[in-house]
Amino acid sequence: MPSAEFDKAAAAVQDLKVRPSNDELLKLYALFKQATVGDNTTPKPGVFDLKAKYKWNEWDALKGTSQEEAEKEYITFAEGLIAKYSS
Repeated sequence: MPSAEFDKAAAAVQDLKVRPSNDELLKLYALFKQATVGDNTTPKPGVFDLKAKYKWNEWDALKGTSQEEAEKEYITFAEGLIAKYSS
């Protein structure tokens, strides 16, 4: 179960004034999924669904990372984005 610190970071990222880059958003998505769901066991999206494919690949690259470790990485990464885009 995600910690209060994780939930706070996830909420704060939603309220950023500036949209992070696509690469930052992909990393944030993958860490969030790994922290909340665990390893990616979903089927790989079709070749023509590029957005879903990028998200799937990013999440799948974290396979084997514990949910606790992914949560810590998510919080650290989110705090960096908050510092970068909140000013």
